[in-house]
Amino acid sequence: MGQKAKRLWFMGGGAVLLFFVLSNGPIDQYVDTVKRQTVQAALSLEGDERLRALIDQWKQGREEAPINARIDPIWKAIPGYNGRVVDVEASLANMKRSRTPGPESLVYKEVPPAVTLEQLGAHPVYRGNEKKPAISFMINVAWGNEYLDTILDTLDKHGVKTTFFLDGSWVKRFPEWAKKIAARGHEIGNHAYSHPDMSRLGRERIRQEIGRTQEVIRHTLGVTPVLFAPPSGAFNQAVVDIARHDFQMTTILWTADTVDWQKPSVDVLIRRIEPKMGNGVLVLMHPTAPTAAGLDTLIRMAKQKGLVPTTVSGVISSRRLP
Repeated sequence: MGQKAKRLWFMGGGAVLLFFVLSNGPIDQYVDTVKRQTVQAALSLEGDERLRALIDQWKQGREEAPINARIDPIWKAIPGYNGRVVDVEASLANMKRSRTPGPESLVYKEVPPAVTLEQLGAHPVYRGNEKKPAISFMINVAWGNEYLDTILDTLDKHGVKTTFFLDGSWVKRFPEWAKKIAARGHEIGNHAYSHPDMSRLGRERIRQEIGRTQEVIRHTLGVTPVLFAPPSGAFNQAVVDIARHDFQMTTILWTADTVDWQKPSVDVLIRRIEPKMGNGVLVLMHPTAPTAAGLDTLIRMAKQKGLVPTTVSGVISSRRLP
């Protein structure tokens, strides 16, 4: 076919097409729109199937079963740890929003354990779950005001919130110090009222020591502690039972002790704690000179080990870290 014939053919075909468009425009537009929507839906479905296949592939080895809370012969009550599974629909939506979807686009949801810490009954807690990469530098306060500002400033510097267990009589004498600690966003725990040996007390005196401290903390700070740290770590089962059943509190001990009240050098304190840093560890401290001087280094070491310094409640919770 010559060039002239081709031009005539296209002009004729164009005229016929123009006639149909002008005479049946609305109908043709409707049909075209329906066709486009049908094609797009098919392509979208095919795309979703491809993405779902990728999700199935990527989630292999990334999902984890929950771990039940348990009683350990040495560490007593060990909290559970939430598992995680891939949320397929949320992951699919996330991948569609991404220009280059990959395994990092997966969205997870937590699966709680069948047995929780609360279901174990009245037992002391010395540590968090071994799978949770969290650590707490918890601080018992009955004296040592002169070191508190340095400790608080160091915690702020690293963006760390921890747990301060406050002696009730100390709160009564120094309410402004207690308010300063709470105002910096730290968790407040109960450390009894007069720093007694709780294991030598009768049941009524145990209630008085815990209850009186609860009252003064509520009155001064407007919070009700849910954690109880017996002074010097001295306790018996009556203490644990009363804390739980009368005050709905968990009795907290520690995994690693700085023994900072003996005023060791900073190097000795750090060497004492660094090898014991690990998942779920609770480190006992007081507002002392060596702790004030060594806390910065300890927090840095913890982070270098992949641990997240946080509150005691954060460590013993079964929730996974963000």
